[in-house]
Amino acid sequence: MFTKDTPIVDVLRLYPEAREVLTKRGMACIGCMGAANETIENAARAHDIDVESLLTELNRLEKAE
Repeated sequence: MFTKDTPIVDVLRLYPEAREVLTKRGMACIGCMGAANETIENAARAHDIDVESLLTELNRLEKAE
């Protein structure tokens, strides 16, 4: 389960399909150098995105397995 403290790079490594989730929310985390160190919470804040709704959507990827 992803949390606010999960690094974006871990999300992308575990679930490549998370790129679609991030991209549709305007997050260019795929090629961003900050993705290696940035957490879900920090990335959401930087893009003015509700972190809780983002976590819900990302955690659905894990449940879909």
